[in-house]
Amino acid sequence: MSFELGFAEWLTRIEREYREMPGLILTERQMRRLWSLDEGTCANVVRRLVAQGVLRETPQHTYAIAASRDQPTARGVRRPIR
Repeated sequence: MSFELGFAEWLTRIEREYREMPGLILTERQMRRLWSLDEGTCANVVRRLVAQGVLRETPQHTYAIAASRDQPTARGVRRPIR
């Protein structure tokens, strides 16, 4: 793994960076380049973050933070609570 970080640390780091920049939308390739991740590690991190509901995959196969009740959507409008 790149930078000698463990899997859990990558999950935490990437989730934190997405939450700090809610408009961040990246492909897996862009993630690999940004965080110097190998293909396997990146794919596993992305799958886990999507499964945990942290990230969502867009129709264009990019990844964005999944909207939550206390987080504005990309347009700044809060998603209604159901």
